[in-house]
Amino acid sequence: MNTNQLFALLKEHSHKALLFGYSDNKIVALNYHITEVKHTVIKAVDCGGQADEWNETIIQLLEPKTYNGEPAMSCLKASGILNKVGKITAYDQEAIVKFEYGNANFHTAHLPVDQVLVGDDKIIIQLTTDTTQCKAADACGLTLEELTATENESSCTPGSGCC
Repeated sequence: MNTNQLFALLKEHSHKALLFGYSDNKIVALNYHITEVKHTVIKAVDCGGQADEWNETIIQLLEPKTYNGEPAMSCLKASGILNKVGKITAYDQEAIVKFEYGNANFHTAHLPVDQVLVGDDKIIIQLTTDTTQCKAADACGLTLEELTATENESSCTPGSGCC
């Protein structure tokens, strides 16, 4: 999901509650806060020496330690927070959106959107984890089978042109 798609989703469902799902059908506590928005430029060089660059919008979700029974944030309120940020620092509307989240039982991570579930009175943005990948597989001589192997052996050997 990119930033523009997120804004359109929030606008279309402004009257609905905004929830976030993660890891094995768990839901971020209903009294979460949007505490920070990061406009991030990623400049990367892969192990094959190829440079790449892209932007990400990272929205931090904070789960308070206690829940006082308040309802989930509405899409309208989330839009208001994000629009306030946009008045200070402009968004790249095409930037990938990730949500920074963690709690005592789940490590803090930047989680991309897997899917959006739309109900009558709520939407659930289902988050997923990223996996590492070798973007220079051709330079390394790795096959798809080797890239998806679950064993702990290294496929990038010294002198192979990788790493």
